[in-house]
Amino acid sequence: MKKLSKFLQIGLLFLMVLALVACSSDDTDSTAEKPDEDAGEKVETSVAGDASTELDLPTKTFKLAHITATDHMWHLAAEKFNEELQARSGGKMKVEIYPASQLGTEADMVQQVEAGSIDFALITAAYLSARTPDLAAWFTPYAFNSLQDAYEMSQGELGKEMLKQIEGTGLKSLDYLFAGQRVMITKDKEVTKPSDLKGLKMRVTPSPPLTFFYQSTGAAPEALPLPEVYSALQTGVIDGMDMDLDATITNKYSEVAKYATVTNHMVWPSIILTNEKAFNDLSADAQKIITESLVVASKYAVDTRASQEEDFKKQLADQGMTVTELGADVYAEEIQKFDAEYSAKSDLMKRFIEAARN
Repeated sequence: MKKLSKFLQIGLLFLMVLALVACSSDDTDSTAEKPDEDAGEKVETSVAGDASTELDLPTKTFKLAHITATDHMWHLAAEKFNEELQARSGGKMKVEIYPASQLGTEADMVQQVEAGSIDFALITAAYLSARTPDLAAWFTPYAFNSLQDAYEMSQGELGKEMLKQIEGTGLKSLDYLFAGQRVMITKDKEVTKPSDLKGLKMRVTPSPPLTFFYQSTGAAPEALPLPEVYSALQTGVIDGMDMDLDATITNKYSEVAKYATVTNHMVWPSIILTNEKAFNDLSADAQKIITESLVVASKYAVDTRASQEEDFKKQLADQGMTVTELGADVYAEEIQKFDAEYSAKSDLMKRFIEAARN
C-alpha cells in the first residue's frame, strides 16, 4: 500500500506539471503581438540596398511638370526620379511626367502646385527670383568654374538656406536640378566682347538678375516664355537669347541662329517644388523615399551633363553654327557691377556671393 501511495503521488505531480505547461502556452498565445489594423497601408521593400523593411506608403501616381523637351537633361532627370521612386517604394509610388510646358508656363505650374492639382514642378530659379529675391545670387556671373562646384554649393548650408526662402506661401522646395551653364545664342551677329551685345534684343527668362546683367552690357533684355523663343528668333522679334547648350540643341535653335558664344557665365538650376501641406500629409517613409530619390536624380543630372559639354559644342558646330568661347576676363566690368549691386541687397546674397568667389 505504501508503494501504491507513492506511485499515485508521482503520477499526480506529473499531471500538475503538464497542466502548468499548457496554461503557460495559452497565456503566450493570448498576449502575442497582433498586427495594428489602423497602422495604414504597408509594403515590403528594399530601400537603397538596405535589408528588406516594412514601409508605410501610399499607392500613388504623382504628377510632375516642367518646361523642357523630352531629350533635355531636366526631363531625363525627372525620369531618373521616377525610376528611383518606383524601385525604392516597391512599385507603389511613381511619377507621371508632363514635359515641354504641356501644363502651361512656369507661372501656371507654380499656381497648380499651390492649388495641389500637380504634385511636383521643376521651376527655374531665375523665374522664382522674381518672388524670392535671394535666389538671384545663383545668377552671379562667373561665380562657378563648373557644374560640380555649383552642385556642391547647392548641397551645403547656404544652398539649403536659399531653398528655405521659398517656403511659407504653401510651397515646399525639395532640391535643385541643374542643366548646363548659360551661353549666348545670336541670330546674325557674333559676340566676342560685351560691346557686341549693345542694342541687341536678347531673350531672357523673366528674372531681375538676368535683366540686370544684360542691361549692364548694353543689350535690351526681352522676357519671353520658352515655347515662343523659336518663332521670335526666326521672325526677328529678338536678335538672340540667353540659353544653355542643352536647350539650344533640344529646341533646334541652330535652324534659326548662326552663332553660339560659349561664355558659361551663369549656372542654371531649377528648383523642385511641391505643395507643402500635401507633402507634410505623407507618411515619414514616403517623404524619405521622395527626398532620397530626388537626391539621386539631382546628382545624376550634374554628372551626366558635365560630361556632355564638348559633345554639345561639336554638335552645334556640325549643325552649322559658329561656336566661340569667351572667358570671365572679358566681362570683368559686368561682374564687378553685379557683385556690388546684389551683395548690397541682403546678407544672405552677400554671403553666397562671397562664398562662391572664394
